[in-house]
Amino acid sequence: MPLYLNDDQKMLHDSTVEFMKGEAPVSHMREFRDKQCKDGFSHALWKQFAEMGFTGILIGEDEGGLGLGHVEAGVVLEEIGRNLTPSPFLTTAVAGVEALNAGGKALRDKYFPGILSGDTVLALAIDEGAKHRPDQIGMAATREGNGFKLDGKKQFVVQGGSADMVLVAARTSGKAGDEKGLTLFAVDTSAKGVSRDNARLVDSAMAAHMQFDGVLVDADAVVGEVDDGDAVLRRLLNAGRSGAAAETLGVGSGAMDITVDYIKGRSQFGSLIGSFQALQHRISHLYSEIEVARACVLKAQQLLDEGSASADMMVSVAKAKAGKATALSVKEGVQMHGGVGMTDEYDIGLYMKRDRALQEFMGDVNYHTNLVAEMQGY
Repeated sequence: MPLYLNDDQKMLHDSTVEFMKGEAPVSHMREFRDKQCKDGFSHALWKQFAEMGFTGILIGEDEGGLGLGHVEAGVVLEEIGRNLTPSPFLTTAVAGVEALNAGGKALRDKYFPGILSGDTVLALAIDEGAKHRPDQIGMAATREGNGFKLDGKKQFVVQGGSADMVLVAARTSGKAGDEKGLTLFAVDTSAKGVSRDNARLVDSAMAAHMQFDGVLVDADAVVGEVDDGDAVLRRLLNAGRSGAAAETLGVGSGAMDITVDYIKGRSQFGSLIGSFQALQHRISHLYSEIEVARACVLKAQQLLDEGSASADMMVSVAKAKAGKATALSVKEGVQMHGGVGMTDEYDIGLYMKRDRALQEFMGDVNYHTNLVAEMQGY
């Protein structure tokens, strides 16, 4: 499949670019950062996302959505990254919806209407340590009557403080590290025994450390099959990782664009610094890295939409490559801005902060590089 957008996807891209420029530019992010918004994002903007149809991109047409795929979701996410837009789109409309698509109709009927209207926010409670290690999930879910009792802690739950429902990966059998024995649960955050300790991340987004003390859920809360949640979890992780790669790509592209604009207008030694060959070479190299990352991300999304068996590996390639290219972009951006690049007066520092948060979400460059190596037999 060609590594470029088709005509319909280009139309979505153009409308998304205009929407983000008008409703959610970088100044929007600054506004919510400066007023220390408790949720870290605008609920009014989330409603506008719904009106644009963004929240229903991965929801089937028969259930009120657009019935599109990961490529289209990536189009929106890249512009979210480019504009540093604070939004629960990735956790809710991408990873969350993908998990619910693998679950039963009762759960979709319960949560999809709120997602489509922009009233519902979902969060993902996967990690239990300082790093993304989904193979080490140890949180316990024990049988209790006709349901389960959840006990344990989850860390780095992005949007956890504002979520109406959280998708919780817990162990119904076996021990941490076992391939089987995982089950995914849809847990309402209003349930008794759920507590949240909110934390503001480096990019001013909100996450939560969550505690589950004897939280009772009935069997209808199970997403997929008991003890066989690895299949659903893989779908959730692939959606989240490819989505995070697309948003990271947007951050890198946005940082590169503002850096190019800056060196075209900044004079030093009587000349525009953009005319210096050394900087031109560095920008050219950066552009090449960003475009390679863009190809990786698009290929991963295409493979996910095709249901390809090789999607897992390509998703990790995309997450790693987008992470490396964007880390280079924000570092070069700060360097080429000079000392002012470290001040809040210019936006480049905000791009560096968003990059750091996205690097950790769903696994950093080293994690995914190692995953690819293991898939290749190393």
